[in-house]
Amino acid sequence: MKNGIIITVISALILVGGAWWVTAPSKDPNVITKKGIHWHPELEIYVKGEKIEIPQGIGLSGTVHNPLHTHEDLPIIHLEYGGKVTKDDTKVTNFFRVWGKSFGEFGNNVTMSVNGVENMELENYQMKDKDKVVLRYE
Repeated sequence: MKNGIIITVISALILVGGAWWVTAPSKDPNVITKKGIHWHPELEIYVKGEKIEIPQGIGLSGTVHNPLHTHEDLPIIHLEYGGKVTKDDTKVTNFFRVWGKSFGEFGNNVTMSVNGVENMELENYQMKDKDKVVLRYE
């Protein structure tokens, strides 16, 4: 009887502690959330005025399902992270890395707009849900 109560109390403490850890705000300013995200920003790329088609299936091959990936619903980029997500995880440069390209692959003279507003963060921009990111390489 006594052992059963002790096991029940310990189990309850573990469950409460685990729930607190997942929901507690992080003291690390680089952490966006500990609960994961499922975001869908859009990314369009133009090189000398011509639209570059981003391929379907980036980040998806065989059993690999990268948290940053594309499906057939382009120009949507899927950000599907479980657990802890950092600001670095959501940077545009990470999508290029998963794609197997560098941010400067299409040229060095690049401008970027996010939701119709010029943005100078370029490859360091942290994508957010429903963003419309446009890169123009000249």
